[in-house]
Amino acid sequence: MVLVALGDGVVANVVLQKTKGNNGGWIVITTGWALAVTVGVYLVTAISGAHLNPAVTIGLAAIGKFPWADVPAYVAAQMIGAFLGGVIVWLAYLPHWGATEDKGAKLAVFCTAPAIRKPLANLVTEIIGTAVLVLGVLAILRPENLVPNSGFEKGFAPFLVGLIVWSIGLSLGGPTGYAINPARDLGPRLAHALLPIPGKGGGDWCYAWVPVLGPIIGGVLGAMVFKWCW
Repeated sequence: MVLVALGDGVVANVVLQKTKGNNGGWIVITTGWALAVTVGVYLVTAISGAHLNPAVTIGLAAIGKFPWADVPAYVAAQMIGAFLGGVIVWLAYLPHWGATEDKGAKLAVFCTAPAIRKPLANLVTEIIGTAVLVLGVLAILRPENLVPNSGFEKGFAPFLVGLIVWSIGLSLGGPTGYAINPARDLGPRLAHALLPIPGKGGGDWCYAWVPVLGPIIGGVLGAMVFKWCW
């Protein structure tokens, strides 16, 4: 919920009219999303291991690092949280929906869309981005990369996860908006469909399968590469 509230919140700040951050640009969006991930991971690491992303949960289960029996409940919680995060953004920017005429901008607050619509190519982009995410999380947070028994690994690890997401957004996010998380895209897309947003358009549901399937494939692939190489 907090991940999407802050992540979709920075998009709203940049693309909606008459906000203080209007036209802030891609650097603002990628930085905001990276910090959203960092805050989200800090909040729930002690509760759930910071599973904010079904692609990560399924990827870890695929290599035996998470029980398959717990996957449905985790994914359901991720979806509910993402939906609620979208609702929070809608409330936070309530006066700006009517002030914004661009239907595409309103939808972009909640979910991703490709810069060039080529579904198979877009799918590949999401697979690559999510594979890098899961591989990065598993590899960079290995004990060999952190100071053992110092508490440093607990305090600094969430920042490193956010740094990975920032890097992905800057380097690989341009073609599709880097969903790299099925819940992050589908949950708020559902919120967009149900919320009373003035002048909103459709939810681009013909594309919605790409930011769901691509990250799941990429998450499993990234986890498999880690298992093979480390």
